[in-house]
Amino acid sequence: MKLEEFEYGKDVPAKLVDLRRKGVGWIFQDYHLLPHLTALDNVALTLELAGKNEIEAEELAISALDRVGLSDRMDHIPDQLSGGQQQRVAIARAISGNRRLLLADEPTGNLDIASGDEVLKLFKELCHREEDPLSILMVTHDPHLASQADRMLLMKDGKVAASDIRSAWGIGGEEE
Repeated sequence: MKLEEFEYGKDVPAKLVDLRRKGVGWIFQDYHLLPHLTALDNVALTLELAGKNEIEAEELAISALDRVGLSDRMDHIPDQLSGGQQQRVAIARAISGNRRLLLADEPTGNLDIASGDEVLKLFKELCHREEDPLSILMVTHDPHLASQADRMLLMKDGKVAASDIRSAWGIGGEEE
């Protein structure tokens, strides 16, 4: 697998760290926000670690937080945010910086239906943009969320059980 100029399995670990910082966005189930930093600083910090200067990092962080509907909560620390708002900060952190790959573990699990639908709409927009489309590898137990993907795999006991999860539901797709 090749991402940017990095070839997985062939390049040195130091290059892997750099790739993870600059090329991959991460959404965890439990957010992994720094408790003493504001929403804005939680997003901007990852951009600074990826090599952006402070001003550019803040501008990108503001844009990402606005895209997830948190422009009015940027100055709040995690304890002052609901679980859904913390999840959206984590999503903003992952989509900021024009990364190429997004790894998402139940990205809408802590969101209400309306917020989850907005995040899905944002993901589709990022995946289908003309310039620098984002690839998303998402893990979910939510059939509605899974059905929105361009391609789905069903995993059972660590193995691919179906090449398209719809086949497991009996509505088309190939078995592997």
